[in-house]
Amino acid sequence: MAETDRGGNEYVPVAEFEIDTVRPSPTGFSLEGRGGDGAEYLLEMHLDMPIDRRTRTVLAEMLSQSEWRMARRLRRGLRSRRARRAHPATRS
Repeated sequence: MAETDRGGNEYVPVAEFEIDTVRPSPTGFSLEGRGGDGAEYLLEMHLDMPIDRRTRTVLAEMLSQSEWRMARRLRRGLRSRRARRAHPATRS
């Protein structure tokens, strides 16, 4: 089911998963988890600033205790095209 923001734009759920593994990298973190649909997900997070070892450790611990819900916004034109593809006009 699509969610709507205040501007009337629809968001379509892409994934919902709980983080099982957090791997720090030099530029951020890789988060892995399994969704309620049984699929495995990978989310890479890149930081544009350096962080010290202690901060990286704390962030990794916090992220390992998180759940993620991702959705993407449907553009109006995209919805119209999808509707036309789903119900093409009949040609004589």
